[in-house]
Amino acid sequence: MNGHHLLSDVTSESNRIHHSAFRNKIVSAEEAVQHIHAGDTVAISGFASAGTPKAVTPALADRIRRSRATGADFAVNLLTGASVSAETERMLAEVDGISLRMPYQAEPSARRSINCGGMDYVDIHLSHVAQQVWEGYYGHVDVAVVEVSGITADGELIPSASIGNNKTWLDVAEKVILEVNSWVPAAMNGIHDVYYGTALPPHRKPIMLTGVEDRIGQPTFRVDPEKVIAVVETHARDSASPLTPPDAVSQAIAAHVLDFFEHEISRGRLPADTLLPLQSGVGNVANAVLQGLDAGPHKGLTCYSEVIQDGMLHLIKHGTVRFASATSLALSEAGIDELVSNIDFYREHILLRPQEISNHPEVVRRLGIIAMNGMLEADIYGNVNSTHVMGTKIMNGIGGSGDFARNGYLSMFLSPSTAKGGSISSIVPMVPHVDHTEHDTQVLVTEQGLADLRGLSPRRRARVVIDNCAHPDYRDALHDYVARAEAVVGGHTPHLLGEALSFHQRFEETGSMLP
Repeated sequence: MNGHHLLSDVTSESNRIHHSAFRNKIVSAEEAVQHIHAGDTVAISGFASAGTPKAVTPALADRIRRSRATGADFAVNLLTGASVSAETERMLAEVDGISLRMPYQAEPSARRSINCGGMDYVDIHLSHVAQQVWEGYYGHVDVAVVEVSGITADGELIPSASIGNNKTWLDVAEKVILEVNSWVPAAMNGIHDVYYGTALPPHRKPIMLTGVEDRIGQPTFRVDPEKVIAVVETHARDSASPLTPPDAVSQAIAAHVLDFFEHEISRGRLPADTLLPLQSGVGNVANAVLQGLDAGPHKGLTCYSEVIQDGMLHLIKHGTVRFASATSLALSEAGIDELVSNIDFYREHILLRPQEISNHPEVVRRLGIIAMNGMLEADIYGNVNSTHVMGTKIMNGIGGSGDFARNGYLSMFLSPSTAKGGSISSIVPMVPHVDHTEHDTQVLVTEQGLADLRGLSPRRRARVVIDNCAHPDYRDALHDYVARAEAVVGGHTPHLLGEALSFHQRFEETGSMLP
């Protein structure tokens, strides 16, 4: 039976639950959160805001707030797929409801709590989350709160607009609360591919995925009905991911990337028409690259990434992209409307998988992914900092960029050459925090140009990075640093240890990295 026939095209909540045992467990969100206690480890669904529980987490935040008003200490450890909706992150952070957060966050209130020491945060590769939870690194998972779009007569669960780590949460949690969201179009059923073949060493087997569109799993989640303690019905739209049009800087970066693709084609390193499967992070630069691809000569492209943004829907609709695989949708309000209005079409061109498959190093290496991710800064030798401002304050997290950078066929990091109106250079002598070493960085791109670091020794890399990627305001200072480091210290990777972080120190003291 095809997945999209598992439910009828209705929006009534009661018609989304086809199994009597689950129907008998329907309660309010306020009743459901009585099963969550202080100190619990709670795993919730959601990835890039899509599929985040709409009712239970606000009810939990309210319970924590009321409990704290009586003087009680109530907080939970929160595990997710990646970021969740900003509202969820904010409402739990603002009531000091999170003791530990893992593996990714993207909301100012949570970020402030982490950076002031009020919330412990573990920043890890997204492909590692499922294994580490199975291994018990975070203790046992007390409660999983997972949004689904329906429950079949056989008791299986229809995923909603993201998969993330939901399979793992349903498997490992002692108790499960389900949110059945009837807003999710029933026609989305069948867009999911949930793989149940992963295992811990020494029992692993190859992931038999050789093409972006390959199906290797089933369209539903499994869950032990005995673990399901509550079912909450909702009819609520996903939160939209913010989207702004690409600016001139983003468009310039995209132009350099597209020129590089043509260069690689001319050298026989990329297929002329279809390139290789694309992966890109979120934001202006990623959308600018996608727009550039739409105007270019390439057709029948594929995407193997974490999220699908508005730009990807546009490419699919116009035939530039033939198929896209991800673990979640990350759409604006307009993008959500476009998907819902044309779901029968997009279901034939999109597949959502668990993030342990969307980010699986073996699959990324086999498919030959072109990985394009953002960075905060890079140093002259190619080490990349994508997470920490001034080396100490977390921004969001490494997410899946490391999964793709280390294992991709091409590893590219993109950023404007300056920030804060020019007072910060994105190219520095040494990054104060390293997420991606020089060994995982092949190409750096800013609006100034592109530095192809493949086959270059550190000293040669330094000159290429400065000449091609650094802003003109900082080039002389960077060249001067390299020249003196080579003359005074020498070595394979010359550094003046007393000055290596001088750009950052100058910013802390004066508010600008400029000499």
